[in-house]
Amino acid sequence: MKKVLYVSGSIGMGHVTRDLAIANELCKRNPDVEISWLASHPASQAIKDAGGNLLPESARYSDITLIYEKTSQGFRINDLKASFKAGFKEPSRRFEVFQAATSREHFDLVIGDESNEILWKFKNPILKKMPFVFITDFIGYSATTNNPLDKLLNYSYNRSLYGTKDLKKPAAEMDMCLFVGEEEDIPDTKLGFMLPKCRDWARARCNFIGYVFQFDPAEYADKAKVRAGLGYGKEPLVVCSIGGTSIGKELLLLCGRAYPIVKKKLPELRMILVCGPRLSGESLDVPKGVEVRGYVPHLYQHFAASDLAIVQGGGTTTMELASLRRPFLYFPLENHFEQQLLV
Repeated sequence: MKKVLYVSGSIGMGHVTRDLAIANELCKRNPDVEISWLASHPASQAIKDAGGNLLPESARYSDITLIYEKTSQGFRINDLKASFKAGFKEPSRRFEVFQAATSREHFDLVIGDESNEILWKFKNPILKKMPFVFITDFIGYSATTNNPLDKLLNYSYNRSLYGTKDLKKPAAEMDMCLFVGEEEDIPDTKLGFMLPKCRDWARARCNFIGYVFQFDPAEYADKAKVRAGLGYGKEPLVVCSIGGTSIGKELLLLCGRAYPIVKKKLPELRMILVCGPRLSGESLDVPKGVEVRGYVPHLYQHFAASDLAIVQGGGTTTMELASLRRPFLYFPLENHFEQQLLV
């Protein structure tokens, strides 16, 4: 057996859904592959639900999602400052856990989905002891404010991650970089002073693999069939979701306040608020008739059944809705550069 360690290291639930899809395809094409997982909550919950082999070290793998949640203010988060807080001490702690796992057990390959702590540490060739595949869906941080500190943080991150002098030389820290998306998704702008352009860096370093889904959109084209399978009727259905973090409670409350207004025009309206794995439904004060749910596995099925979705600006959620051809209203978090500028 070839042993693979898959590190699902990003925030919320969006990335682990594509990680599971990639892992399933990898095992389908290579029956001799055995995959183990290293992840923190809530990604660890999705991996457990899917029957994945979650390493015991995952219990000590620090919760980056919690840092972002504590940094947020209502429907606003400064992604750069959150990244700074997460990147000050946590990369070393997370890499120590990674080292403990790879010292206890041999792995032939490591795959990391935006596991920047591994990417940074592997710049030191002494620490890189196995092949490493890095997965990302954006190239380059961007400041969304005119605050000089934000601009300095932005430049520092880009310099540390993308500050190579010669793009023709292979990257010593990774053996392959997979970009989830297409070349046109990357801004054709400079990463900063004396740094390459985002798209030039990606062309030199990345393999573009298109969009990754855990389902075939064609199987959900018949909305009536999907609805019947989930127990929905013919009533107008609106699904509201904030994703895999607790950030976005205000959006769900706003949807709840809109419900009685719309209900006057659409008496049969059904509205479902999906809190996800990190927000308690009991914390929402919503009008009578609004349904509140917690973590919903395979949420894309409910999107496929909906007449309208109202969502936060996660890249995975919005791409799922686009692939399903379902109309949606998209509320990007304020000051979140990826949701504001890239998604």
